[in-house]
This record gives sequence, C-alpha cells and structure tokens, in this order.
Amino acid sequence: PGWTTVMLRNLPNNYNREMLLDLLDSEGFSGQYDLIYLPIDFETHACLGYAFINLVSPSAVPGFWSHFAGFSSWTVPSRKVCGVTWSNPHQGRHAHVERYRNSPVMHPAVPDHFKPLVLEDGRVVEFPPPTKAPRAPRSWNFACNSGGA
Repeated sequence: PGWTTVMLRNLPNNYNREMLLDLLDSEGFSGQYDLIYLPIDFETHACLGYAFINLVSPSAVPGFWSHFAGFSSWTVPSRKVCGVTWSNPHQGRHAHVERYRNSPVMHPAVPDHFKPLVLEDGRVVEFPPPTKAPRAPRSWNFACNSGGA
C-alpha cells in the first residue's frame, strides 16, 4: 500500500478548519480526503501554518500534490505559497486516528473546531473515541477565551 497522508505547509495563519475544508472542496478535492487536522495555537487561536490531510487512496495523491504545491490563491490576503510534503512518521488515516484519539487536543474542554476530523464519502463522521481519558492541554487559555470551563 502506498502513502496517503500529506502535510500542507505555509498556510495563512488566519485560516481555520472550516476555511481549509472549503478550500479543499472548492479546488475539486471533495470526497478525496478522509482525515484533516489543522493544528491551532490555543492561546492565539491562529493556525500553526500547516495541516495534515489523508487522501482516500494513493492514486489521489499526485493530483492533490501538484495542485497545492505552489498554491497561493487563498481566500484571505496572503503572500504565502503552499508547500506539500509527506507526513512523517504517521501515515494513513488509522495511524493519525491512533495518534490523536488520546491526545490533549481531544480533551472535552477543547473546542471542536480545534480538533482533527475524520470523513467518509466527504461527510464528517464521529472521531473514534479515546481508549483512555485525554489529559488537558498545557495551555488553558482557550477555555477562558471560548467561554469554556
């Protein structure tokens, strides 16, 4: 089986998960990915400038890669030029689910839009539950800023 998880780099820091989903779909990749994770800084609520995207099959990778390597048509003003690399060491939807399901980002106090998403046939489905209670993130500022506990 070939590799399916890529990392999009150099994303605008004011992008959020919904904007990234809209971008992937509007650029013609709806239904071609089954996991997305855009890491967000809990304190600033800014994205960290990269995202993990798992494509549904190795055959979907070349078109995705060539489309987003050098991409700069962001929906927000930005001079950033996207780069694409392989995700390493985690490859595939299962590996990423296992990586994140017990992670602090899945703690109940973390807002949903900060969390990774899994999809089936282009539709968001429930992320597999943790196998142990996730510990709270190191920074609790997000809870204060978002009205959480």
